[in-house]
Amino acid sequence: MSASHAGAEYAAAITARESDRRARAAFRELVLRLAPPGAALLDFGAGAGLDARYFAERGFRVRAYDNDPRMCEFLARHCRDLIASGAIALETGSYADFLAGAPAPPEGPLDVVTANFAPLNLIAHLPALFARLHALTGPQASIIASVLNPFFIGDARYGWWWRNLPRLWRTGRYALPGAQGEILRRTAADFAGQCAPWFSLERRHRGGGRFIFLVFRRNPPAARS
Repeated sequence: MSASHAGAEYAAAITARESDRRARAAFRELVLRLAPPGAALLDFGAGAGLDARYFAERGFRVRAYDNDPRMCEFLARHCRDLIASGAIALETGSYADFLAGAPAPPEGPLDVVTANFAPLNLIAHLPALFARLHALTGPQASIIASVLNPFFIGDARYGWWWRNLPRLWRTGRYALPGAQGEILRRTAADFAGQCAPWFSLERRHRGGGRFIFLVFRRNPPAARS
């Protein structure tokens, strides 16, 4: 499958459900409410670039990262004009490369990190990511993430939901096989534990459907000692 076809297919899939379209719109509205105007924004797990383009068109300075070469190739075409103008900077490479990148962005610290459509649910070891994002962000920065709701009642029709419910209550997480690796369902309390000491879970919002929105606030250096 060509990168163009794969990217277009993914973009179509994530906009097919009315509930997902509403959740994406609600997520974008939350970012616009919380992020300072003209903020330097990292779209982590940018996928096909739908959000990167949306935020760049509203005056944000966007850095878009995804580790899937097919998504990055589609994003490069979908956002060609905004990349050419400097409104979007596309970062490619493996997730390991992202974690091992430069200590701070050459253009200055980020104001906000967005992670829409549940990329954090694909990462088994979140502390390393939160440590990296702490290094990339400024003192008042926040992370705004859309994550899978582990208690989504719509999943109660599946046997795996019931089988894993005791584990969720006991440990705060469980994993299921996905197309590109394990997909982890986590409680908000588990996310709160994973982000410490670099960030604090400040609030949660009902995202609608199968998503919830979490807002993390960057901790000052003293909070990490």
